[in-house]
Amino acid sequence: MTHATPPDRSTLIHDLSALIGAKYVLHEDSDMQPFEREWRGIFHGKALLVVRPANTQEVAAVLRYAHHHHLRIIPQGGNTGLVGGNSPDETGQDIILSLNRLNTIRDVDPLSDTMTVDAGVTLLTAQNAAEEAGRLFPLSLASEGSCTIGGNLGTNAGGTAVLAYGNARDLVLGLEVVLADGRIWNGLGKLRKDNTGYDLKHLFIGSEGTLGVITAAVLKLFPKPDHIATVYCGLQSPKAALDLLALAKQRMGPSVTTFELLPRLGIYMSVTHMGGREPMAQEHPWYVLMELSSASDPHLEERCQTLLEEALENDLIIDATIATSLEHRHAFWRLREMLPEAQGFEGGSIKHDISLPLSDVPAFIEVVNKDLLDWMPSCRPMPFGHLGDGNLHYNITQPIGMDKKAFMDRREEAHAIVYRHVKALNGSISAEHGVGRLKKHLLPDVKDPVALELMRLLKTSLDPHGILNPGRVIDAVKHD
Repeated sequence: MTHATPPDRSTLIHDLSALIGAKYVLHEDSDMQPFEREWRGIFHGKALLVVRPANTQEVAAVLRYAHHHHLRIIPQGGNTGLVGGNSPDETGQDIILSLNRLNTIRDVDPLSDTMTVDAGVTLLTAQNAAEEAGRLFPLSLASEGSCTIGGNLGTNAGGTAVLAYGNARDLVLGLEVVLADGRIWNGLGKLRKDNTGYDLKHLFIGSEGTLGVITAAVLKLFPKPDHIATVYCGLQSPKAALDLLALAKQRMGPSVTTFELLPRLGIYMSVTHMGGREPMAQEHPWYVLMELSSASDPHLEERCQTLLEEALENDLIIDATIATSLEHRHAFWRLREMLPEAQGFEGGSIKHDISLPLSDVPAFIEVVNKDLLDWMPSCRPMPFGHLGDGNLHYNITQPIGMDKKAFMDRREEAHAIVYRHVKALNGSISAEHGVGRLKKHLLPDVKDPVALELMRLLKTSLDPHGILNPGRVIDAVKHD
């Protein structure tokens, strides 16, 4: 790989200002700081510049210039990432390419059940646009008010409705992508069937901005559910929760939209630190937040009640309660959505975003909890998350009274315990958050070597100078 000598900073500012306007080339420290630190404060660095193009053509112009001068580009959406994929490093050589000005809803087509949006549109804006058209865009995340569609697709976001609708990858019909050299691939088709060669969109979804910059997408819409039943169940164990899931799918079929597993510790944290309300009169070792929805079943709540009665008769649940109003439903959901923030009030939290074969989840929780308590007897394991699709946020909260830094300094030991069991079950160390900088070093140990080589070849082919999100996911092959 040949290395070009980049222009000095003043020349960069001048040239990039000519491409997108001086107002949108940020170079003062005070202006760049909000883009340099991700929301948890774990990853932060120093950017060379922040550029904020307004449209696809301006993105292309910036990338042509960066490709020519071998400039490092960090694509950034809502800056809500969790693995360091959207933050600059400490060298001061990264140019942040903020896409938050690409915020147009280009088209909503209820007849074809599609919506075409710019990459900088927030997830909540996309959801609202779909609702206004009498449709549903089902991707749902706690950060939906600030995360963007481009970021959601770049990380193949999951969320709470994967069980019914799939990951972000499953919600896309077409993409518009700017390649590293500034070429624009227009793949914004609404077709449900197209077998004219490789389905290129899947190269870029989940690539975390390392292969190209997504600038727009055609999203799938669905009928808006008119009937929703939201339920909290108290249970004895994750095994009981898994049995409840099997029964719910058998009795309710595709109406089972969400199935979240929560430990007592998680409910305690949300109630104690975030002002949440206990979902039931009695405390239980484990909880399931289950949501059923339908666009056509007026008897959904009655069928849900019958399901719960059967679950009680079979000793799958100890108790259950159904939300009786929209406010009640929102209160149920707040307990789940506030949980990541609530953990911070209890001190350090070592986090894992893993996925497992569904049938292995209960035994995994049991054995990993035991191994962690053998490792640090007072630590507080807190596995929770999307049991319906096998995705656990297997977090570990520090012992009460322990120094936070002392606890977090031992996170690699905790990672080794958790990931050893994940690997043994052919699970994944990144279910929905991505790889970024946080997990890149782990890939050689958990990824098939042929898969890694194919990934490296794709990176080298599409980004030969390695300018797009360098140091994330995979590196291009270097040539002298």
